[in-house]
Order: sequence, then structure tokens, then C-alpha cells
Amino acid sequence: MSENFDPNEMVARYRERAAAVKRRGLPPVEGAERKAFILQAQTDFMDFAIIGDATAKLEGTKLILEIELAKEEG
Repeated sequence: MSENFDPNEMVARYRERAAAVKRRGLPPVEGAERKAFILQAQTDFMDFAIIGDATAKLEGTKLILEIELAKEEG
């Protein structure tokens, strides 16, 4: 892996990808294709947003992503 790799920049790219999914419009499709497109967009957003919310760090040759899946109440 490159010595120039910045895990925080990677997380920022995922955050931007999540925002891009929210901004993109629907193509002119109908019926089952429309539903499939919407479901894929929802999955893409969730995946990108989860990584985009991570706290990232390098430990040796390991990339560690810490992701809070549930907000703490209180």
C-alpha cells in the first residue's frame, strides 16, 4: 500500500459518495426496473454512509475502521 494513503481522506470520499447517491436523479425507467434502481440506491447510500461515518486509523499494515451502528441515548 502507498505510504501516501490517508484513511481519513478515504472516509471523506465515502461520505461524498453517500451524498452523491442522495443527489442523483432517477433515470426514466418504470415498473420493476424503477423499484430495483431505488432499492440499489438505498443500499448504496447505506453502505457509503456507514463507511463515511467511520473513524479510521492505520495500525501497522492494518486499516481500522470504527463505526458506531447505534446512537447512544442519554
